[in-house]
Amino acid sequence: MAARGCPLEAVPLPADVREGLAELELELSEGDITQKGYEKKRAKLLACHMLLTQVEPTFQAEARTPGPSQTSAAAPKLQKPRPTTSRDERFRSDVHTEAVQAALAKYKERRMPMPSKRRSVLVYPSADTCTPPDTSSASEDEGPSRRPGRLTSTPLQSHGSIEPWLGQVLEASSSSSSASSHPGGRPAAAPWAATALTGPTADAHIGVPVSSRVSSRIQQLLNTLKRPKRPPLREFFMDDFEELLAVRQTDPNRPKPEGSQMVVLKGEPLAAEAPQPPSLLAALQRWGTTQPKAPCVTALDTAGKAVHVLTYGKLWSRSLKLAYTLLNKLTSKNEPLLKPGDRVALVFPNSDPVMFMVAFYGCLLAELVPVPVEVPLTRKDAGSQQVGFLLGSCGVALALTTDACQKGLPKAQTGEVATFKGWPPLAWLVIDGKHLTKPPKDWHPSAQGAGAGTAYIEYKTSKEGSTVGVTVSHTSLLAQCQALTQACGYSEAETLTNVLDFKRDAGLWHGVFTSVLNRMHVISIPYALMKVNPLSWIQKVCSYKARAALVKSRDMHWSLLAQRGQRDVSLSSLRMLIVADGANPWSISSCDAFLNVFQSRGLRPEVICPCASSPEALTVAIRRPPDLGGPPPRKAVLSMNGLSHGVIRVDTEEKLSVLTVQDVGQVMPGANVCVVKVEGTPYLCKTDEVGEICVNSIATGAAYYGLPGITKNIFETVPVTAEGVPVSDRSFTRTGLLGFIGPDDLVFVVGKLDGLMVVGVRRHNADDIVATALAVEPMKFVYRGRITVFSVTVLHDDRIVLVAEQRPDTSEEDSFHWMGRVLQAVDSIHQVGMYCLALVPANTLPKAPLGGIHISETKQRFLEGMLHPCNVLMCPHTCVTNLPKPRQKQPEVGPASMVVGHLVAGKRTAQASGRELAHLEESDQARKFLFLPDVLQWRAHTTPDHPLFLLLNAKGSVTSTVTCVQLHRRAERVAAALMEKGRLCVGDHVALVYPPGVDLIAAFYGCLYCGCVPVTVRPPHPQNLTTTLPTVKMIVEVSKSACVLTTQAIVRLLKSKEAVAAVDVRTWPTILDTDDTPKKKVASIFRPPSPDVLAYLDFSVSTTGVLAGVKMSHAATSALCRSLKLQCELYPSRQIAICLDPYCGLGFALWCLCSVYAGHQSVLVPPLELESNVSLWLSAVSQFKARVAFCSYSVMEMCTKGLGAQTSVLRMKGVNLSCVRTCMVVAEERPRIALTQSFSKLFKDLGLPARAVSTTFGCRVNMAICLQVQTRPENEVKGGSSDSLLQGTAGPDPTTVYVDMRALRHDRVRLVERGSPHSLPLTESGKILPGVKVIIAHTETRGPLGDSHLGEIWVNSPHNATGYYTVYGEEGLHADHFSARLSFGDTQTIWARTGYLGFLRRTELTDASGERHDALYVVGSLDETLELRGMRYHPIDIETSVTRAHRSIAECAVFTWANLLVVVVELAGLEQDALDLVALVTSVVLEEHHLVVGVVVIVDSGVIPINSRGEKQRRHLRDGFLADQLDPIYVAYNM
Repeated sequence: MAARGCPLEAVPLPADVREGLAELELELSEGDITQKGYEKKRAKLLACHMLLTQVEPTFQAEARTPGPSQTSAAAPKLQKPRPTTSRDERFRSDVHTEAVQAALAKYKERRMPMPSKRRSVLVYPSADTCTPPDTSSASEDEGPSRRPGRLTSTPLQSHGSIEPWLGQVLEASSSSSSASSHPGGRPAAAPWAATALTGPTADAHIGVPVSSRVSSRIQQLLNTLKRPKRPPLREFFMDDFEELLAVRQTDPNRPKPEGSQMVVLKGEPLAAEAPQPPSLLAALQRWGTTQPKAPCVTALDTAGKAVHVLTYGKLWSRSLKLAYTLLNKLTSKNEPLLKPGDRVALVFPNSDPVMFMVAFYGCLLAELVPVPVEVPLTRKDAGSQQVGFLLGSCGVALALTTDACQKGLPKAQTGEVATFKGWPPLAWLVIDGKHLTKPPKDWHPSAQGAGAGTAYIEYKTSKEGSTVGVTVSHTSLLAQCQALTQACGYSEAETLTNVLDFKRDAGLWHGVFTSVLNRMHVISIPYALMKVNPLSWIQKVCSYKARAALVKSRDMHWSLLAQRGQRDVSLSSLRMLIVADGANPWSISSCDAFLNVFQSRGLRPEVICPCASSPEALTVAIRRPPDLGGPPPRKAVLSMNGLSHGVIRVDTEEKLSVLTVQDVGQVMPGANVCVVKVEGTPYLCKTDEVGEICVNSIATGAAYYGLPGITKNIFETVPVTAEGVPVSDRSFTRTGLLGFIGPDDLVFVVGKLDGLMVVGVRRHNADDIVATALAVEPMKFVYRGRITVFSVTVLHDDRIVLVAEQRPDTSEEDSFHWMGRVLQAVDSIHQVGMYCLALVPANTLPKAPLGGIHISETKQRFLEGMLHPCNVLMCPHTCVTNLPKPRQKQPEVGPASMVVGHLVAGKRTAQASGRELAHLEESDQARKFLFLPDVLQWRAHTTPDHPLFLLLNAKGSVTSTVTCVQLHRRAERVAAALMEKGRLCVGDHVALVYPPGVDLIAAFYGCLYCGCVPVTVRPPHPQNLTTTLPTVKMIVEVSKSACVLTTQAIVRLLKSKEAVAAVDVRTWPTILDTDDTPKKKVASIFRPPSPDVLAYLDFSVSTTGVLAGVKMSHAATSALCRSLKLQCELYPSRQIAICLDPYCGLGFALWCLCSVYAGHQSVLVPPLELESNVSLWLSAVSQFKARVAFCSYSVMEMCTKGLGAQTSVLRMKGVNLSCVRTCMVVAEERPRIALTQSFSKLFKDLGLPARAVSTTFGCRVNMAICLQVQTRPENEVKGGSSDSLLQGTAGPDPTTVYVDMRALRHDRVRLVERGSPHSLPLTESGKILPGVKVIIAHTETRGPLGDSHLGEIWVNSPHNATGYYTVYGEEGLHADHFSARLSFGDTQTIWARTGYLGFLRRTELTDASGERHDALYVVGSLDETLELRGMRYHPIDIETSVTRAHRSIAECAVFTWANLLVVVVELAGLEQDALDLVALVTSVVLEEHHLVVGVVVIVDSGVIPINSRGEKQRRHLRDGFLADQLDPIYVAYNM
């Protein structure tokens, strides 16, 4: 455990003191008090309640030999526990746990908003069904403090003489970093540490039903955010689009380095007294021939028994046999398979050091380059793919392994070893004795094993997960062995116990190389044995009387837990206990605790020797016992706040935030060491500054194989002084270790570059945060201490993520209690906010070769949404402090000033119009077609047998055909029934409740024939009466319908038992069934006295959930048909296909009105029929060779998803879409570019022209504003009138522009290039219809805006709706939307406000009249925009980003409530994968939209309500969420 902290007892503070501290924190955060004043007042408050101990000087020498006072106490009985009175309390191994508990005691306990989780999500596999448990900790390099017990450690004596600079404050760039969100680096209270409002008062405060579970949780979350964590940002509008993110201000009070510039530290020279062998192979040959029976390595089984002892004679002879076999017996096409210098993979398990050594030295003798890698157990092992890439880049074609290992590898169907993902094709050679050939007596290997050639390649996995190979030359290999021999005092025939992996790092350097150089005997302890018996290595030290042991902190820790009752072990034979990961923050507590327990069993204090190493520089430093000339060991107590700023400081004030580290000894013999700045030019650091340790030595790695660019940066660094002068003419190697040089030239390491997380301007070490988290109730919660910390980049900054395996028996409440306490502890001790805490079931995280957590693979799974956590807590509100400045509304510029500004800037007013209709209104045709009933009578008289409508069923068959005269007669019968049975008067409203079909059309004209006002209503769904029938009833009541016309089937439905349960059926008006109307004629067909008389009511539910009916007069109806006829070139010989709902808007007009007006034939396809036959729509278009087709986005989406893989089948069935000239999508929203493009690409194979798909735009006030029809060759015109030829819509193709999404948030339009950051593609919504005028007006001042300015679209047209029809006739609403006037400029024209934001842009294209084309771009509905942080967001933009975040997201919708952004996501995968989406959704919204998501709701597919046009009903979704009606899979409340 990282021994960080101080002897601060966790004393609960009185309530008045806590309140005083809270007030002080608030004053400091708001700038009402200075940092100095805050510290004085705080010290006064705490003076009587906190036990403070005096801080010893930072570095203290530790006498490992007992002092006089200790000797007398310890002499009578060696077994007596060591006294701890003389020891500085800060060095106790459990001090970090106490610091964490003291930090937690400062926070008032409170309940966090718990997530809402469906019960089925709680079912996870138990630990028993997973992989077998292991005793490892977070990663292979992460140590034992995973189970921190209260272990007493050794006493210390203070050192008398301390360097003068040590009392000063130093700057160190530690791996520990922390957000500079806390003023002055002080720990701030967690943002949710305030008391939560609970009970009915809190819920009623914002008007939320108290009974709503979801609502009360949101309220609780809101309460947690009330207390500001930091001073509020200065709110102003920043118009610099390139620098939207807040610039971090450097803390002026941050510690700065004050020491002098360091000098290069030189190690002792390599000794040259004794005659050294010229190479490692020479040493092997010497011992193999002169001492053939001397034991080299002993392999143990899982029971601890020696199963194989390899002697030096056997090692030499077997290596020779392997070398001979490799060079002479392996051929490919009659040529040797291998030649000197080729790379060979060594694939051996951790339990077989004997065969590994044979393979390694056999390769060296054959002048081949061994590349040791881990055994791939499955095709998807963590990191295995990256290892395969390394083997491929090294050109490896042969892998050596054992017979037993090969049998355990996954096999292909042919029986050969399977090809692993990412691995090159390999030939596998089993090197057991029977497979090798004995060389002739006269054969001798030519290998010398010396020089600059590559000896072997050791793999290294980087922080990002990529694997590189470090090449080590023969010269470096020998020099490393000689340096280790000199530093460790190795001698011939010594016994070494090795617990580490012998294939890499220190286990390879000591246990395979140096041991052979010195004829040592290595006892190799396999990992499987350590899992079964953690005390096995100590037992082997005792039984073999080993002189040296090579372990990690983890091994020491687990042996402590297993040592109880073991009285017969003795460690008195050990002269060196090498701790390979002595640089880790928990190594000091492990060493102290281990010494405290085993000193009574013969372990001497000076035996423990921590060391530091890296794959690039090999061994960097190692502590030496006093008999080898090592100075006394030292410890450093460093301020974590100082370290986060890269400075070394004694912690004198904040005693919770300290890091206690031990030295890792002296520089290796023959090496030079310096410390350089981490980033930029490698300047030497000052003596009190932390930087990256660099080594210059012949005993370091040479390069990264095949990567010359990175090699130059790492292996050929030239440190320079502050003046820029190189410190040496030889290059240095960067080690990746962060540290500094202390007194007595001892090296101190405080972290690694791979674990460095830079949050804001401060640095944090992942290992430090792991240690803090494990100090929070680890035994009760974290499964076997398996926890890891890494950072992900979100919004240009590192965000800290913690992932832990929880125990199988942990409840959800315990999980969130633990996560809340971890947040508090990290915030207090490290002063940094956590971004995400994720808990996964036991034994599910990817494992490293020795059982630890594979960190890079875990991070990759987190980023890809493949982690599958069982609990997640996101805290973006706490840690994201670099959001853009909130926009502050400036005093609005008046409309007159705006117009003047446009004139000065040379911009025209954003106004456009379609073709004029004025000269056509005088014609006889216009007057004749003024009333639709007159048009139908005229067509029934002139062209009685001309077919107007064809209705198709799901099979594609024509179910009914209606000619002009048939429609006329059916309308007469309906009119007669209304007058006789319904006894209706002129002007009465009639509800038409029909399924899509000809009956609806006949009923509509029947109403017009008798002077009634029709209201089309979608019939209720038989399977969902409880939801759909109330809407029907509401429309009937709101429209004041005196009668309901429908079919017999629907009549029975309206009066069924289910209907009685849903609505009050007694209040229905008269219901008439029109299935069997008598063949009667009306006496006279009603003719309206004026064109302004109401023709029909158009009711629909808007996307904001408002039921609104608009009034359409006869004049507006005929004008609409006239514009559509001219724009679409409709004439009697034309056939169009329609797949739209016929109940409102443009869909109703195309279905019921236009065919009668223009005389063309309409092929009607009810959208509901596509549910049973998706190809019906495309087949109908092909069958009837329709040139013009209309559909909705929902129809297009059904075709795209349902027919994506069936285009070849459709082609075989004869579906051909080459006849289509225009396929128009009818919508009241921004064009969906992605959907239309995918539709075009998908059905291009069926002949669909590339430019055929276009969009339309209409709204409540005007159902057809824009509509685009593609041009057609003149020779295609057949049978059209001269009028249609003259007024054809030959015009430019729709244009697409790219706008800056950030500018749109400020209501501005900024055009950018395609592919630019934050670019949003917008396509124009079609060509403006004839007779329509459009202007862009400011949403608040109502003044005209200039070109390319975002504003509300206003429309003036003969076919504008007359106004809203409501029960109470709200005239204000009517006047506001339908009779708007500009506040400046043309104040006389009456406009209708569409409620949609958009802009106009004059293009360089010209239309048929030669005029430049004005393109209208619709951005979104004004009512649906989200006002967040003073900016305007469009839901569709956020939803598009979220949908792209993960393949399991089927659909998404967003809305706000009480300033919280709520994201609802439909899950297309398994419920157990739901929690993966929480972090992805939060991150993508932060990254792309600079918004913090408050609540993430995961629901089943189909929960998000969608109307008939395919538009999301976000208001309904919001109401359902707040009423707890969504049945969510998971609801996550982000802190």
